[in-house]
Amino acid sequence: MKGQAPRPADDVVVLDESPKKGFSELFKSEDYWAIWLGAVVLLMGLFLYVVLGPVTDARQKIDEYNAVMAAEAQRAPFKTMAWHQAREAKEKVTTRSEPAKILEQYLARPGRWDTSPAASFYLSPEEAKAVSEANKPKFEAAQKEREEAEAKAKIAEADAAAAGYKDAALNAQAGSQIDAWIKAREAEAKAKKAAETKPYNHFVSLGVLCVALGLFFSIGMKIMGASLRRFLLGFPFVFLLAALAYFLAAQVDIRAWGLEYVLWAIIIGLLISNTVGTPKWVMPAVQTEYYIKTGLILLGASILFGKIILVGLPGLLITWVACPAVLIFTYWFGQRILKMESKTLNIVLSADMSVSGVSAAIATAAACRAKKEELTLAIGISIIFTSLMMFVMPAVAKAVGMHPVLAGAWMGGSIDSTGAVVAAGALLGNEAMTVAATIKMIQNILIGIVAFGVAAYWTTVVDRTRAGEVELTAGAAVREIWKRFPRFILGFLGASLVFSAIYQYLGPDMGKAVLDEGMIRGWSSILQGWFFALAFVSIGLGTNFRELKKYLKGGKPVILYIVGQSAQWIITLVMAYLLFFVLFRSITDRLMM
Repeated sequence: MKGQAPRPADDVVVLDESPKKGFSELFKSEDYWAIWLGAVVLLMGLFLYVVLGPVTDARQKIDEYNAVMAAEAQRAPFKTMAWHQAREAKEKVTTRSEPAKILEQYLARPGRWDTSPAASFYLSPEEAKAVSEANKPKFEAAQKEREEAEAKAKIAEADAAAAGYKDAALNAQAGSQIDAWIKAREAEAKAKKAAETKPYNHFVSLGVLCVALGLFFSIGMKIMGASLRRFLLGFPFVFLLAALAYFLAAQVDIRAWGLEYVLWAIIIGLLISNTVGTPKWVMPAVQTEYYIKTGLILLGASILFGKIILVGLPGLLITWVACPAVLIFTYWFGQRILKMESKTLNIVLSADMSVSGVSAAIATAAACRAKKEELTLAIGISIIFTSLMMFVMPAVAKAVGMHPVLAGAWMGGSIDSTGAVVAAGALLGNEAMTVAATIKMIQNILIGIVAFGVAAYWTTVVDRTRAGEVELTAGAAVREIWKRFPRFILGFLGASLVFSAIYQYLGPDMGKAVLDEGMIRGWSSILQGWFFALAFVSIGLGTNFRELKKYLKGGKPVILYIVGQSAQWIITLVMAYLLFFVLFRSITDRLMM
């Protein structure tokens, strides 16, 4: 047609030569709105847990407990009962303000349930009393066991003290009895919680949360030009499915298998979209990237550089060498050996298994402009393998008698999901859990670096080749890389830097009280979970099985994942052993103290 620019062929990439959009992009882009909304959540969290929180009181308590621990460490060659009591009390210190406590009640997810589904949402005062009474005998038995263990521990500690702590056998006996007492205390605390069950009504809190989140996300939707009425009409349906995903994941047996809400959110969405079909009036609220990018900003606040020093250089080398190596290997393997037709699916799967699971897959998919079906497939495969690895890897570590630090580093560098890493590490003890969680935290930092690298590689190599080796000027290349680079990663990295600085300023003890046990645990991580649940439901609602089928041709994605994951197991295990037990043994000894 005369006067109309010709439409480029589907396989030709047109580089963006348009002028900069200016500041309007900051308020019309989904990526930037994720940053603004994430910043609002984090600033509100600081207000609730720092400005309004009992920070001075928390610092005084921590100083008192540290003084007791220091004195006890000087008094005895083993960790005494008083030392453990002070440490336990210190770990419970938090800066939750009264408004924070009230708001936390409205963030509650459906609770754990066994055979009565209703118990996940509602428990009347009468039912709560009945549950408490039913668990009272178990609590009393646990209390008696704790008292007996405590008496034995006191006697053993007194005997060691009477000998001036010079009798190695008595010192060892005291340490053993104190360990038994600690386990008895933990069992008692768990039984006490069940015996003091309180009534709740999650129907009310979920209703309030649905309205609040709908209005929260509607701000950006309105300014970006979407229909506010249509978004608010469909949002309750998406939220309901997210709550349903949490409900299914909270079932006792399902929870034991590690089948998290992410899997159920996708399954529920897929079942609807591929059976009755996703209602048209719901589609305006199916905003996968909007929800998940906002959640990733909150994830950035939990990646604290101050914690990385716990594992030092070995942790950095394990993640920053093994992960890129596996990423490059699996992409090469997919293209050269498996000859996968879709390069975008190949790189998204590679980033998922090598870097940080779902979060890395999302950032990489945005950088290379992968199709939503490819992202859905990558996430689905990742979740299945993660659920298996969460149990298999600790079992293998136990079977071969693997050192806790080695096992933690191995699992932290190999298991994709942060939650699964912590759960797997906990099965092997606190040391393994700490190392595993820290390694995974370091790995998460790579998300932004990988997204930038993929954007650059796709612009200068992959899409340039598809376009027939077009002449690519330096300016055009930079503009295209910036165009492809997921802007929300800037918010992710910014949140990490800001909260790392706050953590360093406060120090490890106050940082734990204010951030770990306060704002992150009680506020941002819970909201992050809800945002992710909304996103994964949206993925399912917007995906058709027919579209997924062609990407599973020949089982190549599954083969790629198995080969890549096996490579990561081997590389991570070898590097962890060399770094923690050959080159930096002193760090391993410090972690076990």
